[in-house]
Amino acid sequence: MKASSTTPLDRIDLAILRRLQSDGRLSNAELAKAVNVSPATCHRRTQRLFDEGHVTRVRAQINPVSIGLGALVLVGVVLDRSTPESFAAFEAAVTEMKELLDCHLVAGDFDYLLKIRVRDMSDFNLLHGKMLIALPGVRQIRTFFVMKDVKENAPLPF
Repeated sequence: MKASSTTPLDRIDLAILRRLQSDGRLSNAELAKAVNVSPATCHRRTQRLFDEGHVTRVRAQINPVSIGLGALVLVGVVLDRSTPESFAAFEAAVTEMKELLDCHLVAGDFDYLLKIRVRDMSDFNLLHGKMLIALPGVRQIRTFFVMKDVKENAPLPF
């Protein structure tokens, strides 16, 4: 990804981004037809969108239930100290957790909000006992089991 200035996005760039966001498997020819430009123009613009960091990756979205990870758990974490060192130690530790999907530093009742996928409640209990409470600087953990996904991984609204 380039760190230099990026080209302003026009309506064609935005149309390409919307299409890729809804279906990352579109061929260049299909994408070009959908946004009404030539395949060469579409390829050049798409490559620029990647190069400038507007598109960070394209990947398949796997059904978690089909691979045995049917339980989604949100975990609020409060650290015992609010120092750059305690935040850094916590963040370094959670990046090693394969079960962790997302980790966000948040404002409010918690310092961090974690999104975790596990098989079931028993699997989470093991994870909690072995890993979560052993994370550096953790003072309190609040756990929320998701009962139903109402809206998940929605496209960005642009």
